[in-house]
Amino acid sequence: MHENEISYLIRGAIFKVYNELGAGLLESVYEKAMAYQLIQDGCEAQSQVPVAAYYNGIKLEDIGFRADLIVNQKVLIEIKSVEALHDVHFKQVTTYLKLTGLKLGILVNFSTASIDKEIHRIVNRL
Repeated sequence: MHENEISYLIRGAIFKVYNELGAGLLESVYEKAMAYQLIQDGCEAQSQVPVAAYYNGIKLEDIGFRADLIVNQKVLIEIKSVEALHDVHFKQVTTYLKLTGLKLGILVNFSTASIDKEIHRIVNRL
């Protein structure tokens, strides 16, 4: 599947999870629910995937960067449950895309009254 097809499935999973659970829970709840739903929808979903960083050609070990979900080894999902998204959240996804070499990231904030306005596509050379 191409990133855009995966993105469409992810968006559907977000709506299913949001409609079932509502807003304001912990990010970890949404992460588990999203992983479950994506697997039910026929995707491969990996949770808490370590993201390596390199400096001067040296791999920096055990630095704690983790992608919430990676779907079909092509699309990164960063899940938030915050009052409002800020620039730092978008920068985090952009950095994770660069570090992983993935082309598409989805940033979603589940702490909202209107989920459709809180799903953001972030691209890296797509």
